[in-house]
Amino acid sequence: MQDATALGAANAFLTVLNRVDAQMRLSLTYDQGREMAAHQHLTHITGIQVYFAHPHSLWERGINENTNGFIRQYLPKGEDLSVYTQEDLYKIAWRLNTRPRKSLAWKCPTELFLSEDSFDFQAYWKYILQPNQPNVALGA
Repeated sequence: MQDATALGAANAFLTVLNRVDAQMRLSLTYDQGREMAAHQHLTHITGIQVYFAHPHSLWERGINENTNGFIRQYLPKGEDLSVYTQEDLYKIAWRLNTRPRKSLAWKCPTELFLSEDSFDFQAYWKYILQPNQPNVALGA
């Protein structure tokens, strides 16, 4: 994000959401944070319906809370994030985005955003599970 304003958040969402097929971005459920004050701008540009979860109603944003749990495995709550380099954060993001999810029919989030032939996830996971084998997916 360029800045921490509501319009900055909406524009950052636009950048990412415009990469996703319209049928996969019908709605967005968000918390009550001020950074979504420009949600009408987001809806106007993309057609995405923005809903707001009720305060203290974590079940209304289940996938988000599940993802937060995954993130906490790498970045414990309250930890000083300034000790991590951008490279560290990229590695954590890669691990999270290539982790199969039950809610995605055991696909990785990345699989939903990449074209079918752009990355061989089966070869990647075979390499992760058997690291002594050449990694065709990563070109190794």
